[in-house]
Amino acid sequence: MKKLLFTLSILFATAIGANNLFAQAAVETGAKIEFEKETHDYGTIERYADGKCEFVFKNTGNEPLVISNAKGSCGCTVPSWPREPIAPGETGSITVKYDTKRVGVIGKSVTLQSNAINAPTKTIRIKGNVVAKPSGGAPVNNSGAPAN
Repeated sequence: MKKLLFTLSILFATAIGANNLFAQAAVETGAKIEFEKETHDYGTIERYADGKCEFVFKNTGNEPLVISNAKGSCGCTVPSWPREPIAPGETGSITVKYDTKRVGVIGKSVTLQSNAINAPTKTIRIKGNVVAKPSGGAPVNNSGAPAN
């Protein structure tokens, strides 16, 4: 009899736990943000080239998604983002402009703040390498005047 009561107790506890899990899953509401890509690789890009890239995302939740802020890791990385709510099932994009006047390796990030329940703080990244343009003009001497 003790074995039967013990087995019934275990089954009852398991059933209650499973019901709680299903109830929690059914109650979960809110915006969710899902990106097509979280890193943009410029590859090798020339100095002063257009440093714009785009990160497309979708609201996969069941409430409007609001991005309240986006901040670059430095002044050379400037994001722009939609200020209006993104409806469930809709897509939006974040444009990042990198200032390519600096030669060298790129490794920057943009941190987003939103009401997304899966990622209220989300980081997207850019990477690549900026190289100097080959000079096509006349050689210049140390004084800045054209060499003869």
